[in-house]
Amino acid sequence: MEPVTLTTERLFLRAFTPEDIDETYAACQDPDIQRWTTIPSPYARVDAETFIHRIVPDDWRNDLEYTFAVRPLEGGPLLAAASLHHPRSGTWEVGYWTAKEHRGRGYMTEAVLGLARWAFTELRCTRLEWRAEVGNTGSRAVVERAGFRVEGTLRAGLLNKGTLRDCWIGALLPSDLDVHSPLPYLPARSV
Repeated sequence: MEPVTLTTERLFLRAFTPEDIDETYAACQDPDIQRWTTIPSPYARVDAETFIHRIVPDDWRNDLEYTFAVRPLEGGPLLAAASLHHPRSGTWEVGYWTAKEHRGRGYMTEAVLGLARWAFTELRCTRLEWRAEVGNTGSRAVVERAGFRVEGTLRAGLLNKGTLRDCWIGALLPSDLDVHSPLPYLPARSV
């Protein structure tokens, strides 16, 4: 798929470009981003260059992952990164980080909802999942505000820096956003 751009009420989401390298490198110096995401730690400038020059375009071209730089709609600094990747048929997974100085303003919740609507309407996504290491309360707060249901804890469910870690898992369905699903859904009956 060719990269697309998305807009929300306050945000502009587009594929990363070489102009984003310096801001990506700077944002990823944050110990919290290095701790809670799977980016390399320590994070070197060459990691930002590899991410933007090779990983992002290759993933878009091969329909493996769609990663977006998140900026204010009217222009301005890099606020965050958000992506969708396709682990299995019909289901996609959302991942993200927010630059430290831009946290707490609702940008990531807005970006996640924008990605969710795009996934449900354009990618025929039937279930959007989120996973985060147990303890990553900031990430959990984002998806809960976006309407995801946290469904439980997976033991050894997340590989981060060579170690399996327990993770929370949550999901958003098209019906949670009043979007038509490409497939019918029959929930289990309560016993």
